Amino acid sequence: MPSSAQQAPSRLSIAASDIKLAHSVFALPFAILGAALAADFSASVGTLTLQLVLIVACMVAARTWAMLINRLADHKLDADNPRTAKRAIASGRLAYRDGWLIAIASALGFCILASLFWPLLGNPWPTYLCIPVLGFIALYSYTKRFTALCHVFLGAALALSPVAAVIAIDPAYLTQTPAVWCIAGFVLLWVAGFDIIYALQDLEYDQSVGLHSVPAKLGWSNAIWVSRAMHLAAFVSLAFAWHTEPRLTYVFLFAGLAPVAGLLVAEHAVLAQRGKAGLDMAFFTLNGIASVLLGLAGLADIFF
Repeated sequence: MPSSAQQAPSRLSIAASDIKLAHSVFALPFAILGAALAADFSASVGTLTLQLVLIVACMVAARTWAMLINRLADHKLDADNPRTAKRAIASGRLAYRDGWLIAIASALGFCILASLFWPLLGNPWPTYLCIPVLGFIALYSYTKRFTALCHVFLGAALALSPVAAVIAIDPAYLTQTPAVWCIAGFVLLWVAGFDIIYALQDLEYDQSVGLHSVPAKLGWSNAIWVSRAMHLAAFVSLAFAWHTEPRLTYVFLFAGLAPVAGLLVAEHAVLAQRGKAGLDMAFFTLNGIASVLLGLAGLADIFF
């Protein structure tokens, strides 16, 4: 029989595969962009590198915590839903206890990493806020039990990424311009809109077990229109970010804003033409491209 030491990497790999760490791409570019907007580039390369490494590590730890809480909270529902029955905890490939151990380890890792900003960089705010942040991003997993606004809670959880990154670098930047708040507003509305699309897969199941979502409450067609309205509002919020931050210039406009508008339109066109068959492309591929484009365009403007 394999020893515990041999089994531990296997459990970690199962958890990582199930929560799809690669999907950190949805929020990480905005955290890095927020950090770059708030950064003092007269500081040493060592200081800037340390800030970036800590922010990325915090993002990975926080997302791991949030996703595992989602799998733990929903393991019985997942096991009952044919679409999600193969998830690691729902199927028994990862023990419920092990899921909690990894989740708690991720939360502790996040708190330790966030606390390093104080002694190493003189910023106490990540230490003060790490536990409230963990609580808030875990809340989403329970909201579909009582509100169809669960998609907004998910959007708000991811929208914390640019704001938290700014707080980790220089909290004063939040009061100097509304740009980061506009970027956070974009993330909230963008994520909520595509989570509504994603929830279309479970429309019938959610209705059958009394779970709340926009599709379950309003039906397929109305849910798509809500998603479209959210994505339009998201684009407007992003345009305000470009307008209010002077360092975001024509690179962000033509390599970020314009392509993202096209990708959002393409996402809804794919969904309209292909229905459920187009969900993977609309949800993962196009949204992943959108976040990376915006992050790179913003960084290009700031640095060059």
